[in-house]
Order: sequence, then structure tokens, then C-alpha cells
Amino acid sequence: MVEPGAGRTGSSRTLTADRPIDLACTLAPLGRGNGDPCHRVSSDGAHWHACRLPTGPVTYRLTQSGQCVVEARAWGPGAAEFLDGLEHMLCLDEDLSTFAPDHPKLVDAHRRYPGLRMLRTGLVFEALVPAVLEQKVHTVSARASWRTLVRRFGEPAPGPAPEEMRLPPDADTWRRIPSWTYHRANVGPQRAQTIVRAARVASSLERAAQADPAEAARMLRAIPGIGVWTAAEIAQRAFGDADALSVGDYHLAATVGWTLLGRPLDDEALVDYLEPLRPHRYRAIRLLEISGHFHKPKFGPRTPLTDHTWH
Repeated sequence: MVEPGAGRTGSSRTLTADRPIDLACTLAPLGRGNGDPCHRVSSDGAHWHACRLPTGPVTYRLTQSGQCVVEARAWGPGAAEFLDGLEHMLCLDEDLSTFAPDHPKLVDAHRRYPGLRMLRTGLVFEALVPAVLEQKVHTVSARASWRTLVRRFGEPAPGPAPEEMRLPPDADTWRRIPSWTYHRANVGPQRAQTIVRAARVASSLERAAQADPAEAARMLRAIPGIGVWTAAEIAQRAFGDADALSVGDYHLAATVGWTLLGRPLDDEALVDYLEPLRPHRYRAIRLLEISGHFHKPKFGPRTPLTDHTWH
């Protein structure tokens, strides 16, 4: 039940699941690095996030109060919608009966992290922008661009949010950001143009959240500049797609190979190797990431960061 509330009190509910929920691991893909203006984990372990729902902006705060219990509080016009949809977002309806890995590292990770859920925000454009910013550049650079643009064009988050938390800009704002402003935020022309193109059709893109995975991917990839990798990154966060494999990621294939086989893989070999895990290939990747098993040898210096701002 949602408690009515206003001002600093907000609205709240307690969610109790029939199996464990690991809130920190489940919500981790929402954050875009330290200092993300839209996502914070406070010193008391609470997870804060600001976003735009169809009914309006919302800031929410989620805390783990038991192995199967999440306490939620929300502020803003979208608070009731968020609280009503919390089970859907945390994928309490997902079916794990077909997930039966046989590699010892995956078996061990699945045993140790039974509370890992997929994430289904339903917010396609919210997931799209940071994914596009991360295309073919270092994550550290992309996240700096995200911070710069959100701090400049976002709005204060509703409620008593942590200091400097912001709502992400709406699609119309992203569409109107001048090319030279993207440039100064170290976003190259191709990525900037992809964001602008997507912003023009953002309302229709939101319908992808209701489509089956293949149709949703087709809708996303119809936008020039959005390929397999970007569509998968969106699906992982917006659709709760446990099979959305980020093919084309600079590190993923080699890291999976070294972790599970002791040798690197390329993208084609990665797809073949993980085929038996359908429809849970992304779930397997997440389990490896949170288990501490996920690594590859360091062979040399990192590739240099790309800086578009001086051109």
C-alpha cells in the first residue's frame, strides 16, 4: 500500500518479495559513475535516483531492510506511478527456471548472489542518452560528458534529494542543445547527432518498452547511429532483458574468454560460446561482474582518451 504524503515526507511503501532481492547489485546499472547527477548511493546505503515518468518527475529512495524487503519513498508528480510499478521495475515476475549454467564460476556466482534481478525502468530515452555517449569512447570520458550536460541542462530533483542531484533533461531539451555545446562537453558530432535524432522521435521510442525483444531492438536500431551494442545497453536497463548481450563492446568478449576459458574470445566466438545460456546471456555477464571473477590480464597501457573539445 502507498502512503499518501507531500513535501519532505513524500509517499512510501514496503515491498516484500518471495525470494531475495539484492538491491545494490540490481540497481548498479542505473548509475553512471561517481558523481552521476541523477543517481547517488548515500552513506547510509540508500539508493537515490531522479527520472522522468509519464506522470511527471520523481526522485525515489530505495533501501534494503531485509533479504526480501525493500523500503521505497518517492517525491514529485511521478511518485505514485513509481511506487505502483516497483515490482515491475525490479523484475519480480522474471522466470529463472531455465537458467542452469554449468561453468563452475557461473554456478558459484549464481549460488552466492540469488538476489540479483534484472532492471526494467521502462524509460527508453533515459537509457538511450548515456548509452550513446558511451559509444566507442572511454567510459570515464563518456561519464564526464554526461555529468557536464546534465548539470547544465537538467533540473533540480524533487524532494529532499542529496545535494546537487538533478533530473535528466527531457527529450526536447536534448534535441535543442547546440552542436558546439555538445562539442565543448567532449561529445563528437556522430554521437551528438544520434542523440538529437533519437530525441525527435522519443515519444514513439518509448513504445519499445511494450514490444517483444526482437521488435524493440528493431525499433531502436531504426535510428541511425544506434547499433547492436547500444540497443543491448538500453534493453538491459529499460526492458529488463536478461539476454541483451552487448556485442561489440571493446572489452567484453576478451574478458569473458579469459574469465571462463583462460583465453580471449572475439565477438563471434563470444556469441557462439554463450548460446547455450539463452535467454540469460546478460544475466550471466552480470553475475560474473558482481562475483569478482570478471577479469583479463593487463598487457600494456590503456588506449588514450579522446578529446573532441580542442578541434
